[in-house]
Order: sequence, then structure tokens, then C-alpha cells
Amino acid sequence: MAKVLFIVSGATYWVLKDGTRYATGYWAEEFASPYKLLTEAGHDVVVATPGGVTPNVDMMSLRPSMAGGEDGALELERIIRSAEVMRRPLKLSDVRLEDYDAVYLPGGHGPMSDLAFDADAGRLLTAQLASGNPLFIVCHAPAALLATRIHGVSPFKGYRVTGFSNEEEEAVGLAPLATWLLETDLKEKVEVDYSRGPMWEPYMVEDRNLVTGQNPHSAAVLGNRMLEILKA
Repeated sequence: MAKVLFIVSGATYWVLKDGTRYATGYWAEEFASPYKLLTEAGHDVVVATPGGVTPNVDMMSLRPSMAGGEDGALELERIIRSAEVMRRPLKLSDVRLEDYDAVYLPGGHGPMSDLAFDADAGRLLTAQLASGNPLFIVCHAPAALLATRIHGVSPFKGYRVTGFSNEEEEAVGLAPLATWLLETDLKEKVEVDYSRGPMWEPYMVEDRNLVTGQNPHSAAVLGNRMLEILKA
């Protein structure tokens, strides 16, 4: 069976334009859906965070309105509670990529606060891309691509990528409050070939060993694609 590294944000808030702290973390569905698919298929999951801090779930992602109803919210809580790996994460600085068959980054606004500026995250994503081994990134987690730049240039330049769109950020009311927007900075600072699907609908882009998803509902699509690739 395969061993998959989940690189998860350790952030608990995101600082907005006016200096206020917006409570955040990782998005429940984006962790829980691929985690459940992988572990039920017999694969091992290991979690790593900046500094080895325990990841914080964005409580908004556990609201029934965000989780497909009361049953969906309860199921997400059950999966997260059962995931012992979330309570003993590795430090990103201690990760040995050769120990893993694939790498996955769930989103939430947390990565906009820490992974986008984390040198270890940048180093690991750069090395994973170069290795040719699978790299899966969803929603706001492509923010970590910003950390791969050296002298302003990223190895992800020119790759076909998706991620949480400016229109979706507008829809949740955060676009006018944010100091930066993911879609804009991916296009302007990483110089990826960005595309997107309709708001809130699953959308996946695959380019060589990089697979990205647009939003929370894309996490299950990425999880199933991961299973296909790990079986191959």
C-alpha cells in the first residue's frame, strides 16, 4: 500500500486589510474526503505542518450549510476525530519526500496565512514537482506555490493550474477585505496558466505530475484521481 503525505496549514487566522484576524484553518471537507478515500483503500496518511503544530479546522467548514446538511457535518466531524495523524503531525522541516508515494495539500484560508510564505513548503513542493511523483493541491492550498519562487521565479511557471477563484472569493465576501487574492497572485506572481470552472462545482486540472482542484467540492475528485494513480 502507498504512503501519502498531507501538507496541512497550521494557521488559526488570516490577517485582513484592516488588520483584523479572520478565524480560519484547514477546510474540513478538503482534508476529510481524500483522507477517508485513501485510508479505506488501505493507504497510509502522514500529516506535516509548519513547526509541527496541530492543524486547526475552520469551524465554518463544519456548519451544516457548508457540509451538505446536518448528516454531512456530523460525518466530517467523525472523520476528523478519528484521524489520529492530525494530532501528531511532523514538522515540514523534518519531512523526507523519498518516504512518500504522493503529496496532497488541502486548502481553507489557512495556507494564505502560512504555507504561501513557508520556505519548507516551497522547498518540498519544488522537490516533489522535480521528482515526477504525484502532487495534489486543492482550493486555497495553491497559495503554497508562491513559496517556491527563487529570485521571483517559480518552477511551476507555465503549468496549468486551478484554485479558488476570485469570483468565489467575492461570493464569500472576503475579496474586498483580503490583502491579496489567490487567482490574481497565481497568475501574476507564479505565472501559471490558470483556468477555472463554474463556481462551487468540482473542477480538476492535471498537468504532468501536478493535479489541482478549484474548490472544496473538488477534493473528492482529487482523492479519487489519487487512488487511480496510486493503483497504476
